[in-house]
This record gives sequence, C-alpha cells and structure tokens, in this order.
Amino acid sequence: MDEYKKIKETTDYILERIQTHPQYGIILGTGLGALVNDIDITLEINYEDIPHFPLSTVEFHTGKLIFGKLGGKEVVVMKGRFHYYEGYNMKQVTFPVRVMKMLGIKKLLISNAAGALNPDFQKSDLMIIDDHINLQTENPLVGKNLDQMGDRFPDMSEPYDQGLIDRALALAKESGTRVHKGVYVGVNGPNLETRAEYKMLRILGADAVGMSTVPENIVARQMGLPVFAISVMTDLCYPGHIEKVKIEDILAAAAEAEPALTKIIREMIQRD
Repeated sequence: MDEYKKIKETTDYILERIQTHPQYGIILGTGLGALVNDIDITLEINYEDIPHFPLSTVEFHTGKLIFGKLGGKEVVVMKGRFHYYEGYNMKQVTFPVRVMKMLGIKKLLISNAAGALNPDFQKSDLMIIDDHINLQTENPLVGKNLDQMGDRFPDMSEPYDQGLIDRALALAKESGTRVHKGVYVGVNGPNLETRAEYKMLRILGADAVGMSTVPENIVARQMGLPVFAISVMTDLCYPGHIEKVKIEDILAAAAEAEPALTKIIREMIQRD
C-alpha cells in the first residue's frame, strides 16, 4: 500500500477516537515513562490496535499512544518508541511522527537515554541537543518522496529549535537543574561501542551517543515541525570511566534524572 495512504488510514482511525487535536507530540525514551503520571489522560491506545503501527519489541518500551493534557495543553505521547536495531526500516521507525503531524501537533519533544562522551558530563546529567551527527546506515527519507509531507531535500541547518532550547535552558537555570547543551550522535546499535569507537565519536565532535532521535528529527524537520530533544546520560563513555554496562544500570540512571526532565518538559509546555 502507498505510504501516504497508510499514514492517512492510521490518522483517520485515531481521529475517530479522540475529541481534541493535540498541540504537542512527545516521544519518551528508555526508562523515561514517568512523565505519563503528570498527564490528565483522556485516551490510551495500544500500538497493536492501531492500523499500520509498528510494535515495540523492547521489553522496557510498553507500546501505547496516550492522549491528554499536560501543563494545560493537549498532548499525544508515545510511551514506547521504535528503533532501527529492532529490525524495522527507518520509514517504520518514523511512521508515528508522520501520524502525529497529521493529527495536528505543532511541536515535537523527544527524550532519550544516551552515553556521555563529554568528560564534563556525569551520570544522570541532562543534555539538551542542539545538533546531531547521523551515523545510522539508513535514512528515513530514502526512496520515493512523500510530496504531501515536505521537500525532497529538507534543510537541516537548525535541526533543533533554538527558541525551545533557550526556554529549556532558562527553566533549568531557574530551578537549579544541572543541564548541558551538546551534540548527539546517532548510531545503529544494539551493541554499545568499543573503546576505539568512543574515541572516534569524541573526535567527530559528539558529546553523547545513542540509538534513536535522529531519524525522528529528520522526518519532523522535513514536515516543518520544530523539535526539542533532551538526553539523559545513563553511562559514561570517556577514558577512565568506561565500565561494562547492564540495562538495569541504564534504567536506574534514567530514573534518577526523570523528575528534573519531567519538570522541564511540563513547564516548557505550560509556559508556551
């Protein structure tokens, strides 16, 4: 089936079930699902019930599309995202972003768990992404362009919205939250990097490394959506601090940072 037709069918299915149009789309990263507790939920739809929607195969990604109010604004939240390493192609990974745009969102907010490449970073620190390096081997825009969704060659000179970055930095300063600004590098995964690869990524200019966010950003920017993204440093990936990592440790580091991250996202929306 034509890709745009799939997007339209999925959108229509959801529109039949919601009462209002969301203003914000939010994608929750690994271990960062507690934001849902702050939402006045009006509807939850399991991914498995949504036509053409992929299913999250990662056990700690629950797989629900959640609608409701956060900070007094209508939001749609992906609790559980999709990754290239799960075996999906990039069009499948980014399919929900297309749908959220069709549902009417005006801005996209993304969170993720990442490894810290910058030696100034500590575990559970937050990093606001102001640029990225794409080392993932498939691009979501490859193939026939969906002209209804945007330009064939979208500009990426400002991948993350400066106004949203400035607002988040001001909120963090106001609340005394330790936060950095930096460059995120997206890799395929699912294995973590070798010591030599971490060194290479630092040389390239990256401050944090992860396996998501970049494809969602590319698709959102093609469609003209302003994007804000923030990473939680769940492990340290610079010399002298590289350790064997367990998923339990990553989830624990994410949970420690979650209250501060949740507050920033909630107040960004509330004050918009």
